Amino acid sequence: MRTIQQNLQDVRNRIATMSQYCARVPEEVTLLAVSKTKPVAMIAEAIAAGQRAFGENYVQEGVDKIQHFAALPEGTALEWHFIGPLQSNKSRLVAENFAWCQTVDRLRIAERLNDQRPSTMALLNVLIQINISDEQSKSGIVLDAMPALAEAIVALPNLMLRGLMAIPSPEVVYPRKLAVLGQMNDAFLALRQRYPRVDTLSMGMTDDMEAAIAAGSTMVRIGTAIFGHRDYSPA
Repeated sequence: MRTIQQNLQDVRNRIATMSQYCARVPEEVTLLAVSKTKPVAMIAEAIAAGQRAFGENYVQEGVDKIQHFAALPEGTALEWHFIGPLQSNKSRLVAENFAWCQTVDRLRIAERLNDQRPSTMALLNVLIQINISDEQSKSGIVLDAMPALAEAIVALPNLMLRGLMAIPSPEVVYPRKLAVLGQMNDAFLALRQRYPRVDTLSMGMTDDMEAAIAAGSTMVRIGTAIFGHRDYSPA
C-alpha cells in the first residue's frame, strides 16, 4: 500500500514533467491538496511530507481542521483554501478562518466576505468561479459576467482578487479538454492585464491535471491521487 508521502511525490513529479514539457517552470504550478472528508491524521502525514496548502469543500469540517492544526507548531505555516459552494449563512466562518475562498460567484457573497473579514487578519484572497462548461449542476458564473464581478470585488477593501477558478465537465477527447481549459486561460490573461495583482488560475484535478498545466493553470487541486478515493460510507 502506497503512503501519502509517495503519492505526493508522484503528483509533484507529474507536475514537474508536464511543466517541463510545456516549457514552464514547475514552481509556477502550486499543488493544493484537497483534504475534504479526510481525517486529520492523513493531513498530518501530508504535512510531514512537506505539503502546506490544503483545500476544503465543507465549511464546518474545514474550520474544525483549521482549528485543530492552529493549536500545533506547524499550524502557522499552513494555508487553507475554501473550494466548495458557499451559502450566505456560512460566509462568516469562511471569512474568519480561511486564507482563500476560490468559489466567489456573486457580488452578495463577496460583500459578505468583505464585511465579515476580521480587521486583524490579512486580506482574504478570492477567486471568481467560472462555470466554463455551462453545467446547471455546478456553481459559477458565465465568462461574460466575470469582468463586472471582478470590478466590484476589486473595490472591496478586505478582499484581494487573485484570479479565476473552474471545474470543467469531464472531456474524453484531449483536444476538446484542452480547448475548454484554454478558454479559462484566455480569460485569466485578460483579467491579469487589467489587474496586475491577479496571479492565480485554479483548474485541474487528478484526471485532467496535465491538460490544465498545458493550458496555463497555476494551481491544481488534487485529492484522489494524494489521499485516495473518498469514503462516504456511514461510520
